[in-house]
Amino acid sequence: MKEGQRLWTREELILVLNLYLKLPFGKLDARTPEVIHLANIIGRTKGAVSMRLNNFASVDPFHQQRGIRGLPGGVKQVQPIWNEFIYNKEELIFESEKILALKENVSLENKHAEALKGTEKLKGVDKIREVKTRVNQDVFRDIVLANYNGKCAITGIDIVPLLKASHIIPWSKNEQERLNPENGICFSALYDCAFDKGYISVTKKFEIILSSEVKKKVKQAYYSKCFGEIAGMKIKMPQKYPPNKEFLDYHLDEIFKG
Repeated sequence: MKEGQRLWTREELILVLNLYLKLPFGKLDARTPEVIHLANIIGRTKGAVSMRLNNFASVDPFHQQRGIRGLPGGVKQVQPIWNEFIYNKEELIFESEKILALKENVSLENKHAEALKGTEKLKGVDKIREVKTRVNQDVFRDIVLANYNGKCAITGIDIVPLLKASHIIPWSKNEQERLNPENGICFSALYDCAFDKGYISVTKKFEIILSSEVKKKVKQAYYSKCFGEIAGMKIKMPQKYPPNKEFLDYHLDEIFKG
């Protein structure tokens, strides 16, 4: 049976969605190395994988608002997977990573070795829960970095090991939105920590504001370079999913030190 006649399985479509979420905008074509890699491990052509990626783009509300419409047949196949992602992100992301590891002939532990450090001695339910959390957080970082094209939203730093996916609403505070790309901003390590601890925040106009705790340090040598220069600055906007304004309000009300 030719590939065009072979129906796409749920596992294959989940893997395509996984890749769609991790790819920067404009990288859905058949020349992208990640597209070629996925095509090879699932036994599809790179053109077929690219087409399915673009089908997912056509059901993504961000692209629908831009007027993008895909082929009805392809959209019909991917819409249920997209809906599943929207309503059950944690389960689908974790499932996709397990499938991906299996297809790549590596263990999930090796694939996410850095993220899973310290879980080796855990047992039973505690280990299962912690592994799932760590893997999903690792994928969330990939998604957010892709959304910001691998650059800090304040400084433009593009050294990937120095970048973090900062949650606007903390992971522990809203289970439904943990893996929502609109709940993440890419910051370098200093600003990730400052944002997480409430020393800086982002307004609904996407402007950086400094807390009173930071402003007390105005006479310190580091203040001007690290904080003074960014006060009132607009963050660099992501390619697809801008920070959700309701989430930013939460950060201002509940995390920011005022």
